[in-house]
Amino acid sequence: MPLRVYNTLSRQKEDFQTVEPGRVKMYLCGPTVYKPSHIGHMVGPVIFDTVKRYLSYSGFQVTWVVNITDVDDKIINRAKELNSTMAAVAKDVEQDYFDNLKTMGVDSIDHFPRATEHIREMHEIIATLIEKGYAYPLNGDIYFNCTQDADYGKLSRRSLEEMLSGTRAEVNDGKKHPADFALWKGAKPGEPSFDSPWGPGRPGWHIECSAMARKILGDEIDIHGGGLDLMFPHHENELAQSESCTGKPFSRYWLHNGLMQSSGQAGKVGGGHDKHGDLMAEKQQQEAAKISKSTGAGPFKDLLKTHHAETIRFFLLATHYRSPIDFSDERLQETETSLDGFTRLFETFERISGKSCFTLSASTTRAAAEAQGLLSLGFPEFVKELAALRQRFLDAMDDDFNTGGAVGVLFDLRKTLNAFIGDQKLDQASPKPEAVAALTAGMTVLKELSNILGVFRQPKAKSDGADDALVDGLMQLIIQIRADARKAKNFAVADLIRKNLTELKITLEDRLDQTLWRRG
Repeated sequence: MPLRVYNTLSRQKEDFQTVEPGRVKMYLCGPTVYKPSHIGHMVGPVIFDTVKRYLSYSGFQVTWVVNITDVDDKIINRAKELNSTMAAVAKDVEQDYFDNLKTMGVDSIDHFPRATEHIREMHEIIATLIEKGYAYPLNGDIYFNCTQDADYGKLSRRSLEEMLSGTRAEVNDGKKHPADFALWKGAKPGEPSFDSPWGPGRPGWHIECSAMARKILGDEIDIHGGGLDLMFPHHENELAQSESCTGKPFSRYWLHNGLMQSSGQAGKVGGGHDKHGDLMAEKQQQEAAKISKSTGAGPFKDLLKTHHAETIRFFLLATHYRSPIDFSDERLQETETSLDGFTRLFETFERISGKSCFTLSASTTRAAAEAQGLLSLGFPEFVKELAALRQRFLDAMDDDFNTGGAVGVLFDLRKTLNAFIGDQKLDQASPKPEAVAALTAGMTVLKELSNILGVFRQPKAKSDGADDALVDGLMQLIIQIRADARKAKNFAVADLIRKNLTELKITLEDRLDQTLWRRG
């Protein structure tokens, strides 16, 4: 099927057609760097990293931009609290964000523009808007005149009056309309400022993204992403000022991900991802329960002390990106437990083939995978099932990047591979070489598809080698004691050993020639 994406602007799925054939220009709103990242800051990057991976796999050349907002009231206030400077606070928090992205395997971002490095580009847009009659100066500030934009509100589908209801308009008694928003803010005593044709000041929030996206990607882009909470006012205003400036469509597709929220919070939105109702109402519901610094979300690095990064990435992708993500430690633990089966499969494959699945050379494009084929492997039923599972995975991703469906296919693929191992008795002495070759091909398909999701890219890091050797030695001793107990028909002791190890989250696996153990 052709790739289709849900466009917030049209409220429907559309065939994906880029501005320039074969090329995708994608922009994602990044963080305001005033405090360390929490898990909510990882949602968008993980989702759109996966989107880029799939687009690249599908043959597109993708340029992905994520901005850094390093001038803002929150950063200024935080600097005052710390008796520091805006620049120093922004630099430290930005590095924390970069560290977390690296840990989460988000390494496909091409540009990280900073707002403070694009002041001149902001001035150019503002000057054009004034010249065209879309903006006006007022007491050292510059405002966008919403009433001059005939289709203002087309993204959120709200009139000016509806937008003002329940929102906080920027205060300035001289504004032509209460909804008019600041493009440039005149300098205040004791605050950082930048020179401009309208006097010293600093940019408004919305103009920053318009300027950075235009500078790097041009007047027209293909995908603009961000959390549902940014649809209004940020994306609405960004769209209005960009299109008023250039006279061209700003973004062909607006993709909004659901918000991270605490499990059981009031306001949670459930259900499928194909609901095309009132997105503003859904936005308000999700915002009521979203995880943020203000609701006590802890630093992301603290979460990494108790949960593996790959577990978190899998957890974020197991839900369709437009749905809210119901977060809790229990749900993360459930994800960790469900991934243990893949660890066992990887160990079994290495035992059978002498190869690590992490070093398998998998196809990196759809065209290469289709050209490679599977028909020469023999084992027609197994090959047929592999091909069907790959197609289901691709169909899910072609259907608005449905990572939840794709994750489900990985689990079905694991089941198929384990069944083949059992049917062919591969985990016993002297397995048939042709069956091992077929299994290797199946594991390569798993590697190919998991690469698209950015998971199973490398083995999980192990603890210090000396500790590993000590623990393994103790476990071998326990396994021997249990084996002796079973040989002496003292099954009560043998069962007690297994039971107590299970309570310690250590699993024993009895095989024909040995007993294996693993954590979890």
